[in-house]
Amino acid sequence: MNGKKRIVVGLSGGVDSAVSALLLKRQGHDVIGLFMKNWEDDDDDEYCSTRQDLIDAVSVADKIGIDIEAVNFAAEYKDRVFAEFLREYSQGRTPNPDVLCNAEIKFKAFLDHALRLGADWIATGHYARVEERDGVFRLLKGVDASKDQSYFLHRLNQYQLSKAIFPLGGMLKKDVRALALAEGLPNHAKKDSTGICFIGERPFREFLSRYLPRQPGVMMTPDGEEVGRHQGLMYYTLGQRQGLGIGGRQDGSGEPWFVAAKDLAANRLIVVQGHDHSLLLKNELNAADVSWTHGAPPTEDPALAAKTRYRQQDAHCEYSQAASGEFRLRFSEPQWAITPGQSAVVYRGEECLGGGIIQ
Repeated sequence: MNGKKRIVVGLSGGVDSAVSALLLKRQGHDVIGLFMKNWEDDDDDEYCSTRQDLIDAVSVADKIGIDIEAVNFAAEYKDRVFAEFLREYSQGRTPNPDVLCNAEIKFKAFLDHALRLGADWIATGHYARVEERDGVFRLLKGVDASKDQSYFLHRLNQYQLSKAIFPLGGMLKKDVRALALAEGLPNHAKKDSTGICFIGERPFREFLSRYLPRQPGVMMTPDGEEVGRHQGLMYYTLGQRQGLGIGGRQDGSGEPWFVAAKDLAANRLIVVQGHDHSLLLKNELNAADVSWTHGAPPTEDPALAAKTRYRQQDAHCEYSQAASGEFRLRFSEPQWAITPGQSAVVYRGEECLGGGIIQ
């Protein structure tokens, strides 16, 4: 990155984006902060932190000495991310809105806006790296393995990667916090956000029931024994243990219950006892709606591995491509609770190659 560049940083109000802006400013770049407001429904309730986040982002910009603009992408978010989020839940799947949010909002709507402001690049506080080699941009894992966010960025294409900078990619989270404290950033101790991308932390069942009708039904074992009632298949995900409302059997077999499958046609939730029940373990998956960072699928390679959920260790797998563009992964070891709607993300060592939606 030679010479002074104009870089628009997505300032969320959190410590990661604040330190990203600070580092770029220190390097002598023309840095502009951009705060994105992407959710307006019930924005006045206790769970939406948009106002406080904006105050924190403005305070950071003032401390660092950069301009900041607030922009509203709520319409784009609702059309491109939230509509798909609801569609997936209505089909009994468990989507990952952060993946779609990055591809459609942070690196599309936000990128377009930043380019209109004359930006050379955009920057975010993600823990990931971009490396250019022979004109090809490679998405690499963040150095802090416990914070690596390449999984959420796997849908970015060559153009998006060519315009993206991740200043924290080579840092550890503890060092980011220490730097924020040393520089007197007002949000140095602010806890990391969790919950739905841009919607925040809130009672999930109550939130989802505003948009999709409740359809209670029966909880059954694979043998057809009724063991309880569910509140609606959309509220449960494969591997879920908490919130089922069923204890051990009367015969004393007190192994915990887990969600193993959903029977959409009969509106039944299939539950099993024991973390390592055979129905929770699978050796293969099919993925569709694929996206590859290089623009083309990887070659079949013995060095490939994949994650079927965030915070999972890379699992060695065999990759095979279907004519339809979909792909199949066959794992060396059974994987626990492979969940339709989540992303299967493929890696070759440190490089994230892309992935698809588990079917």
